[in-house]
Amino acid sequence: MNSTDAFVELRDKSQLIDWFRAGIKPEKDWGIGTEHELFLFSRKDFKRLPYDGQPGIKGVLKEIQKDGWNPILENNNIVGLAKDGTTITLEPGGQFELSGANNSTIHQTFEETRYHFECLKTNGEKLGFYHLHKGFDPFSRRDEVFWMPKERYRFMKSWMPAKGDLGLDMMLRTSSIQVNLDYSSEADMIQKMQVAQAFQPVVTAMFANSPFTEGKPNGYLTYRAYVWDNTDNERCGFMHFVFDDDFGFERWIDFLLEVPMYFIFREGRYYSAEGMTFKDFMEGKHGYKPTIDDWEMHVSTVFPDIRLKKFIELRGADAGSVEMITALAAFWTGIFYDTESLSIAHGLIKEIGLEALYGLRAKVPEDGLKAECKSVSLSSVAQKLLALSSEGLARRASKMGIVSEQKYLHVLETIIACGQTDADRLLNLYSSWGDKISTKEMFKVGCGGQLGKPKFKI
Repeated sequence: MNSTDAFVELRDKSQLIDWFRAGIKPEKDWGIGTEHELFLFSRKDFKRLPYDGQPGIKGVLKEIQKDGWNPILENNNIVGLAKDGTTITLEPGGQFELSGANNSTIHQTFEETRYHFECLKTNGEKLGFYHLHKGFDPFSRRDEVFWMPKERYRFMKSWMPAKGDLGLDMMLRTSSIQVNLDYSSEADMIQKMQVAQAFQPVVTAMFANSPFTEGKPNGYLTYRAYVWDNTDNERCGFMHFVFDDDFGFERWIDFLLEVPMYFIFREGRYYSAEGMTFKDFMEGKHGYKPTIDDWEMHVSTVFPDIRLKKFIELRGADAGSVEMITALAAFWTGIFYDTESLSIAHGLIKEIGLEALYGLRAKVPEDGLKAECKSVSLSSVAQKLLALSSEGLARRASKMGIVSEQKYLHVLETIIACGQTDADRLLNLYSSWGDKISTKEMFKVGCGGQLGKPKFKI
């Protein structure tokens, strides 16, 4: 789509279907994209960084910019960076997010992610901040977190309290990992979306990394997952309709059309959507006429477990280390990008049953790997999926003539074998610290690799 297409007026649903169909790619063009967030804290007082300040988010962005990045500005404020298909952006509370390039292998994903973490470590030592990869801020109260100067967040901030109890916590105190993968047809998209939605509980459990709130255990292994379930039911959660017989591009569009809009963006300014849905917008119930640009923005303001754009976003994991970020990409690539593994995983949905899978999802925030429902053990499902992913990666390596990417799954295989996620290990450390968070030790493990797992190199 070129810049002119973005402003073409939307008149009927067929244009929206065409937008999704434009995402179809042949297998040879499939890529692997990751997006991952983390928190930045001052080394002086262990408080979250404000936008301005010494150190501050603005200063961090300007320092990183010196490495050949182009600034992204809003109202003359630097709010992000871009370079070679990669961007660094800010979540509402200053969570630092790297949206990686469209890579062809997990090896590239690992190198990209490792470089980003090393950059943060170097700049942190220079400017005086720590980076911390946890699914939920373990220290800060909500009122201690600074809002970033992005206009869209002002609209979201006013919207959230009316839709769920923890929407503002989602915005300010959560961080996650996301993997973006491609589809080759509408049928391929349907199969992948169903597998992704069915097995998000497995990913959420394996990547559980948010057991603390304001310095104390919060009763959950992944509090981030609990927060998302109490954010906004109209645009978050488990998408049951993905498993309906009529699911496809049009059915996903029907869902999006009924979701209320946050805002409308015109000529550098945000305007209230006045509570209307995108369907209302297309029916002429606003002074502005809807465009593809409006549609793209609206698609990005729904936050379910999985999200369909011109690719599929897999969104179920707490923030984590380089090893964990790479493992998530490897896990889904091994299943999605191998026909045999994808087909077997899809068959598992019927074998296990949607009721059991949804029941596991409800239990994962508290129980993690120990979740069970209708005699189905989540850890046993995880073992099957990890095996499928590993087998898929092996066939992929042979087909592509590359060094196998299976080693990036080792950290997950260790987690399943010992039954201990990062959250479980943090709680064990908490006990060894005398039932009180050791701030320095928390930053030590939060800035390094995955707990207890030696780093690997290519």
